Amino acid sequence: MSDGKILEEGQANIFMAFDLFYKPIKNITIYNQLLIDVGERIAHRKVVIANLTMCKQIFFCIRPKSLFVFIVLSTISLKNYPADNVILITLDGLRWQEVFRGLDIRLVSNKEYVDQNELLMNQFWRESEAERAEALLPFLHNTVFSKGSYVGNRSVGSCAAVSNPWHFSYPGYSEILSGVVSEAIDSNSKIPNPETTVLEFLDKLPDYQGKTAAFASWDVFPYIFNVARSGLHVNAYGLEPNPADDSERFLNSLYLNIPTPWPTVRNDAFTHQYAIYYLRREKPRFLYIGYGETDDFAHDGKYDEYILAAHRTDRFIREIWDIVQSTNGYRDNTVLFVTVDHGRGEEPVETWMHHASGFSNNDQHKNRVEGSEAVWMAAIGPGIATAGLVETGDNCLTSNRIAATLLEVLGEDYQGINSAMGAPLQEFLK
Repeated sequence: MSDGKILEEGQANIFMAFDLFYKPIKNITIYNQLLIDVGERIAHRKVVIANLTMCKQIFFCIRPKSLFVFIVLSTISLKNYPADNVILITLDGLRWQEVFRGLDIRLVSNKEYVDQNELLMNQFWRESEAERAEALLPFLHNTVFSKGSYVGNRSVGSCAAVSNPWHFSYPGYSEILSGVVSEAIDSNSKIPNPETTVLEFLDKLPDYQGKTAAFASWDVFPYIFNVARSGLHVNAYGLEPNPADDSERFLNSLYLNIPTPWPTVRNDAFTHQYAIYYLRREKPRFLYIGYGETDDFAHDGKYDEYILAAHRTDRFIREIWDIVQSTNGYRDNTVLFVTVDHGRGEEPVETWMHHASGFSNNDQHKNRVEGSEAVWMAAIGPGIATAGLVETGDNCLTSNRIAATLLEVLGEDYQGINSAMGAPLQEFLK
């Protein structure tokens, strides 16, 4: 029997059982509201018999002969899908040091890296590391970290790291998006990814077909998602090739008139706005957004712009979450997962600009940078534990486990999709 047929018959049986159980309720308004509630939950593949809190409130009006039906229904094991939607966001190369300690005073006071010292100190300097970190990334700290789970603050025994041996962007993104480390991805060159991303896997399933999308600032992302093979909707670096409305047409015209500082990375504001338009209009079930300015400003040695970009991206993420929580179908039904593709150096001080393992033959990444494997992760939403900081002891949670974690919260079997993926991050899951 097909999955669709099983689900259809299961839904019919649930409504029959509901009718047997709740018809004795004398208050027809409560009965109708419960029926609507069950219908809405089934429509989102969350097969729930009824709200147990409400059940307790109306228990007094259930006939004794109906109690048996309730007990039977309560013992039936039905698969639960914590969320129907996922938004995965990456900030390219934002160090865990800034995320958890805030401004690095060594860099702020160094004129080689900062032209806007007074601005940074006034806006982001606080007495303690925790206060500085919160000032820099208020949404992450006050919402995602406080109401979800996060890992990567190595100062307090919380470790996250990439699994790939290269410690730069293409291998990092491929690992996050596919759950697999590929030896073939050993550079940032524009070669089609041999691995299949979680978006491509999902887009082949009926429930997700045409409901996945990616927006990114870096021009390599069409190759990371292997658009030639996958056919995914990927808007990266340039204009939106098929603007759907006047808003996107205006954004395209604006893009042509505002120069980007880099030849391969556009301003994150365009990536963000294109993603917002698409999110509101198309309502994808799996959306990826890759912001890039933090890494490029760091490579340029502009610590002030790196800090301002991080703060700006925190605001972008808050805007995405505000849309999610104010939109029917997304509200309290969407997991937000935020991470980075690699870390950066800390000692000696100038290595903050760079990242590499030393294994690459590429000139840009041939010198090893200590700490460039260090990343951080955070998540919030249904199915995500409200654990706060995840302490890892001597171990590290790794980026190749993110894809399976997101499949898990969607109720999909990652092993059936690709058994080579890293296992889900159980520390993040309820």
